[in-house]
Amino acid sequence: MTTGLIPGGQPPDPRPTSVLPPPQRREQDSREEAQHVDDRPRSSVITARAAASFEPVGRSVATARAFVRDTLQGWGYADIIDDAVVLTSELVTNAVVHAGTHADLLCLRHEDGVRIEVADRYPEREIPLQGSLATMGSPDREGGRGLQLCAAIAARWGVDYTPTHKTVWFQLDLPDRPVGTRAAGPALPAELLPLADSRVRVAVVQIDRTGAISAWNEDAEELFGYPADQVIGKPLTDLAAWPHTPGTSTGIVEALQLSRWEGSYGIRGANGRVTPVYASHLRVRDTEGDPSTVCLLVRDHERAVLQSPTRVPATDGPVDGQSTDPFEVFIGSPAPDDLDGLLQRTVERARDMLDGDSAFLLLATDDETELEVRASTGLPSARQRFARVPVEAGPGRYGSARMPAVHEDLLAVPGAVPLLNGTGMRSVVTVPLKVEGRLTGSLGVAAEGPGRYSNEEALRLQFAADRIALAVESARLGELERLRRGSLSFLVEASDLLAGTLDRDQTLALMAQMTVPTLATWCAVYTIADQASDPYLSYVLHEDEELIDGIKSLLSKIAPPDPVPTPGARVWSAPGEAAHDAALRSSMRTLGLSGSPAHQMSSGIGPTLATASAVGGETVVLPLVARNRVIGMLTLGKPTDEHFRQEILELAEDLSRRAALALDNARLYSERTAISQSLQRSLLPPDLPDIDGVEVEVIYRAAGEGNEVGGDFYDLFPISDGAYGFAIGDVCGTGPHAAAVTGLARHALRLLAREGLSGPAVLERLNSAILDEGARSRFLTLLYGEMRPQPDGSAELKVVCAGHPLPLRLRQDGTVEPAADPQPLLGVMDDLELYEQTVVLDPGDVLLCVTDGVTERREGTRMLGDDGLADVLTSCTGLTAGAVAARIMRAVERFASDAPSDDMAILAMRVA
Repeated sequence: MTTGLIPGGQPPDPRPTSVLPPPQRREQDSREEAQHVDDRPRSSVITARAAASFEPVGRSVATARAFVRDTLQGWGYADIIDDAVVLTSELVTNAVVHAGTHADLLCLRHEDGVRIEVADRYPEREIPLQGSLATMGSPDREGGRGLQLCAAIAARWGVDYTPTHKTVWFQLDLPDRPVGTRAAGPALPAELLPLADSRVRVAVVQIDRTGAISAWNEDAEELFGYPADQVIGKPLTDLAAWPHTPGTSTGIVEALQLSRWEGSYGIRGANGRVTPVYASHLRVRDTEGDPSTVCLLVRDHERAVLQSPTRVPATDGPVDGQSTDPFEVFIGSPAPDDLDGLLQRTVERARDMLDGDSAFLLLATDDETELEVRASTGLPSARQRFARVPVEAGPGRYGSARMPAVHEDLLAVPGAVPLLNGTGMRSVVTVPLKVEGRLTGSLGVAAEGPGRYSNEEALRLQFAADRIALAVESARLGELERLRRGSLSFLVEASDLLAGTLDRDQTLALMAQMTVPTLATWCAVYTIADQASDPYLSYVLHEDEELIDGIKSLLSKIAPPDPVPTPGARVWSAPGEAAHDAALRSSMRTLGLSGSPAHQMSSGIGPTLATASAVGGETVVLPLVARNRVIGMLTLGKPTDEHFRQEILELAEDLSRRAALALDNARLYSERTAISQSLQRSLLPPDLPDIDGVEVEVIYRAAGEGNEVGGDFYDLFPISDGAYGFAIGDVCGTGPHAAAVTGLARHALRLLAREGLSGPAVLERLNSAILDEGARSRFLTLLYGEMRPQPDGSAELKVVCAGHPLPLRLRQDGTVEPAADPQPLLGVMDDLELYEQTVVLDPGDVLLCVTDGVTERREGTRMLGDDGLADVLTSCTGLTAGAVAARIMRAVERFASDAPSDDMAILAMRVA
């Protein structure tokens, strides 16, 4: 968008008077049928004009609305802003979307009102003729609606044609207010009145001095679903969904303390949904002097019921002969309650005082090296807000914001006032705001013509700046203190959340969710696996979930930011440029101007106009540095024409440091967990062998988070000549120390058994190996046996039970009996005298072997025990080995509500 502002006077009409014959005939016919179309020359005195040009992209419509709103607000025409914005929106949409060309917007100010012209560069696209204005367009049709609105709202309107342009213009006159009327609007047709439900409900909620609800009327019950007895006594903050950045704006607690407040927020209803409301708060006190706040609330789309018109600034002079404070003389009374309101009032009064076309106010950073744009009028404020300019800029004495300066012509000193570059302003006067000799800000007034200001105007403006400097600094310090308190609370909560997880994906999600929408509109997290790897787009989040895929697609098509370890935020322009190109290509494709197929966008989810608008604002990158290494980047973005304020960037930098450490901790934890689990898995036996005629099932549970192997172990392996060795044991303790002895025992058993040693000999040698570990040795209970399937379908077992829970044999008739006798455990004494016992399992018999984690399962003073296990096993007659093991495990889990504190292993073998 390009803009130019031209000072007062009566400039010549820039539009040529000649028109093409066909459009001229259509305009003449249209004027004969539309009585309200202008048939008079333009206003004789034009006091100011503002011009802008908008590109043929969808976001230009919103930018045009903001331009008209800012312009009329700056001219003091608040009464007609809404009508002008509605008509401008429709006409610019016709130009940039339907006609597909640039839209040239011109605002002309005169004594009675304003005239706005919207020109496109598609003169062949004529205005369609209709029989009457009533049939010019339908609200359900896309075409013709803009002209119908002009006919209904504007005082005069018309269409002009030239060989290169088609211009639709309208004029709005200032309304005449009857005496004694605070505010009045024009009479409108019924179809143009604000939309409301069949019955407008106004919720009346009274809040006592503690912030609790003390009154709740029937309309509040109907709107939000809560009966009065459920909400009276509860804080309003429990129900209010108050959107704001911590510490950077008025919260609901502060709003309830103000004498009067009006605005929008949400109320969480009984159904869990948030109802957008428009509210008017009034602070009152009862006969006993206790203060309370009365809140009137309507649905947000019915805000016209409560919304007050813009307040007209107070006059400068004293009232009734009383002396007035110099601050109130300049600002007006009452003064705004918040910093932004005070700054906006200041620039408006400064502009009016010097009869300027625009004004701006900048606040200095703590080190006084930069100035941040905080308020402006007559300028594209949305584009400039929170932008930064250096205190020292440009050549000569005009280059510093620390002294008053008068610029007669900015063309002679380019760059002297960076804020005004490209705005069409020619002359400007700037003065510093100082408190106790320290620079706190800069106030400036600009005009479109050269030579408008002299030292006399600079002196007047400096007097005004001195009046308000202390109030501005006080309000700024108050806002800064609120921001710091909010930032501290935000960082504490962020640290708690980040410290509560060691999962990498969850850490990335937390980073994004804490950033959006508190600090930015959207964010993306890039991660770097190692120094040789490129940054990888790991997570994308936008406050509107429907735009996430589009942003992810857009960012994947551009190179990631460089992983620079330098602390602080740096601007990254690539997303904005890519968004602009994507929007342009999308618009050209929509208009059939995309050219060859090579220029067309690929299929799938691509950058849409909405995505381009969301990413088209300022984008900054903060490095994620942990342990002197860049492990990623945190990217924050704003929508079109928005900037980050410095306090938000500093808060984001603090968050990035905490998030980087949490992300690196999650990485280290994941790596160590993977190594630990890999080592633990090596201690478990491979797949169990298939034994002809014997079913085998194993269930294993290791105690402790992240442990796959503990002190309990099992094994089943072939020995030779159709014999199989099986073992189930329990090392004293749990965790990695017990797992080390587990590995020793399991591998030693396999090696010794395959040497042809008998069961007692195998366990005696294992006992010696455990004792050789010295201080690292641990007690070990072990059930070891050898199985040989027999030709008759039975199985012969030779078993040694060294201090382990006895194996249980389940016969086909349901009887359960121990299958071995107890013997000394391993790892205690050198000389062991062990013996093996022979057991023959008939077809259908089951041998159940468990560790003490099963039998010692406790619930208070109760324990499952050997008898309880035998009772469960009795009910397993006729079941397969897998079903037996599963039933035992279910019984163990249901015996107690707490999670098991000991390792458990179950080995079930059934002769088929």
